[in-house]
Amino acid sequence: MKDQLSSEVNELLDPLREGDRVALGRAITLVESTRASDRPLARALIHSALQESRPSVRIGITGIPGVGKSTLIDVLGSHMIKAGHRIAVLAIDPSSTRGGGSILGDKTRMEQLAGEPNAFIRPSPTSGTLGGVARRTREAVILCEAAGYDRILIETVGVGQSEAAVDHLTDLNLLLMIGGTGDGLQGIKRGIMEAADVIAITKTDGDNDQRNQRASMDLRQAISLLPPRDNGVRPPVLLCSALTGKGIPELAAALEEAASRDLESGHQLLRRGDQDQWWMRSTIEEALIDDFYNSPLVKDLMPELEARVRAGEIGPFDAAEEVLRRYREVGRES
Repeated sequence: MKDQLSSEVNELLDPLREGDRVALGRAITLVESTRASDRPLARALIHSALQESRPSVRIGITGIPGVGKSTLIDVLGSHMIKAGHRIAVLAIDPSSTRGGGSILGDKTRMEQLAGEPNAFIRPSPTSGTLGGVARRTREAVILCEAAGYDRILIETVGVGQSEAAVDHLTDLNLLLMIGGTGDGLQGIKRGIMEAADVIAITKTDGDNDQRNQRASMDLRQAISLLPPRDNGVRPPVLLCSALTGKGIPELAAALEEAASRDLESGHQLLRRGDQDQWWMRSTIEEALIDDFYNSPLVKDLMPELEARVRAGEIGPFDAAEEVLRRYREVGRES
């Protein structure tokens, strides 16, 4: 069984190491699978991929819906490719409540990158996961790095303060905002601003220069009132336009400068260690939830209690306590 598992891992990993995008897509599909039968191979694949240890920079890109994340990633990623990088984009789409799949189709808005041989774009549904990132995004990042992509761009859903969840995945976070639309006040929310390493005001084409300059000044003032990031640095505020290309080279340079600074100071290594610890706890919690709902006792109890809750015969909190009490009793007996 072990030899068969090793053979299946190599069958996926060997072409992936060579940069085969089809193999990478298959590998990500495997780790995203919810089937219990796929988990042993997925775990073995991730374990092997982690041994690759290729240098990379993981960049989270967030902002409210409509700020232009996908369009900017298209232009920014193309600029990075011209500078010699290989780009992987993990575009996290909100899931359809009916079909469960991605509903925004961000890949269709990245026409330049879609045609680049040194780019890989993967839309992933959140599948109900809160925080603007998909459940298996971290494993997807590891696989992209094993495939030789050295700049991993993670586009989040853009759902508010829970966007800070991407901070557990990335080395840097780029926060996109629009000048003159109230984003300045919205941006003062600490959960978002404190997770930003670079802030870019987008859609600055046209005759709105005065408004955008005022918005950037307001943001800088707001940032000065907040504590700096763990590395002791406050985020710069830049102006850019994906439509005209204005400010894109400066934005790319700011991201590279921040990445180099954190790598040389050891902050990137420290940050990734903290993230690994967080993901260990998160994985334990995920496994405990799976074990709970897959327990034969819980499977038997839930339909009855749910029906009683719906009928008003028992309160939801009392019903939850009943399930947990019975579950704990079985655990103690075993």
